[in-house]
Amino acid sequence: MPDLPDDDAWLLEKRRAIGNRIRAARMDQGLTQEKIFLAVPLSRSVYQEIESGQGNPRVTTLYRIARVLRVPITDLLN
Repeated sequence: MPDLPDDDAWLLEKRRAIGNRIRAARMDQGLTQEKIFLAVPLSRSVYQEIESGQGNPRVTTLYRIARVLRVPITDLLN
C-alpha cells in the first residue's frame, strides 16, 4: 500500500480549499457571509468555520451553500 499523507493534515488542506472556493464564489457575486448563512441556514460561527477551513460540513450543507451561491457543488469540491 502506498504511503499516504498524514490524515489530519490532508483533511485540513482539503477543508481549507473548499472554504477558499466558497469564499471566492461568494465574493465574485458580491454576497456577504450573512446573506449566505441566513439563506442556508447556519449560524454565523458555523459558516465562518466552513469558510476558514476549520469546519467539517455535511454534504447536505455543502449542497445548500452551492445552491445559494448558484454554483454546482463540484465547483466547491474540485
